[in-house]
Amino acid sequence: MGTLPAGLVERELQAVEVLIAESLRSEEPLLTEIAQYVVGAGGKRVRPLLTLLAFRAVGGKDPQPAVRIAAALELLHSATLLHDDINDRGVTRRGRLAAFRKYGALNALVTGDFLFVKAFAIGGKFAPEIVDLTAAVATSLAEGEILQRRLNNDVQISPMQYLDVVRRKTAMPLSLGARLGAYLGGARDSRLEHLARYGLNVGIAFQIMDDILDVVGDEAVLGKRVGSDVWEGNVTLPAIHALNDGATIDPALLARLLRKKRKTDAEVRRALSMIQDSGAVEKARADAGRYASEAKGALDTFPTGTHRDALLALADFVVSRQR
Repeated sequence: MGTLPAGLVERELQAVEVLIAESLRSEEPLLTEIAQYVVGAGGKRVRPLLTLLAFRAVGGKDPQPAVRIAAALELLHSATLLHDDINDRGVTRRGRLAAFRKYGALNALVTGDFLFVKAFAIGGKFAPEIVDLTAAVATSLAEGEILQRRLNNDVQISPMQYLDVVRRKTAMPLSLGARLGAYLGGARDSRLEHLARYGLNVGIAFQIMDDILDVVGDEAVLGKRVGSDVWEGNVTLPAIHALNDGATIDPALLARLLRKKRKTDAEVRRALSMIQDSGAVEKARADAGRYASEAKGALDTFPTGTHRDALLALADFVVSRQR
């Protein structure tokens, strides 16, 4: 398994963490506690890393604006995780009890709103075009969540519908980070579009791998239970491949299991086993690999250098990770 290529922007990432910590302070102690519980659980910080690497890849000098926008995007991401767990009735997140189970759904919901506000308190101080882009992506996040809910337990979902959800919820925020990092680094040319395309494809590959790990991952490494998507009714790419191309399984039986809104442990295990046996995981890995290759191809016009190499390594990390 590869590692995140964070060394080139380690100082900037530390500055992001400081700014995030400062943003979590509230006059209401419980609000501060819940926010710290969510953000302090860690995470890979892929969004800030991508933003900062894009900033450096175009020759950005003063990192402070990029640090601020990276912190804002990570706060926005943390807010969506809180809301996702409530919507999906998740049990654990990053190896901890989900915040809404520890503090209650209402408190977690308010904390998610608090994090959104804190994100825009930072991001709203930038130029109008940056604020507009960020607001558009936040809108797509909300639309993606509603679309995912509408497609819940739908075994007729197509790969294109699945990718539409992935683009809105995962890929567009990463694409935004890459674009804004480049913009703040001074790029006003085709490099903006190339890095945005890189971020979009890395985001798609990242989510496909997330969905693969939900089928075959190690719970102790993932920090959450395997099979969450089956439990929650999310029909992801491995399940779609199994339903449509799984020659060695009974797709009708798998469809019945996935359609059920209330499942037993045994039914979830059976569904996961069928997806694994169908060859769908391997097909989904190949899909993730193609998107990672597309991401790397977007960097072909960039001169060889340490920051371009780090972006290439990030794309490789995304499809080799185990959590």
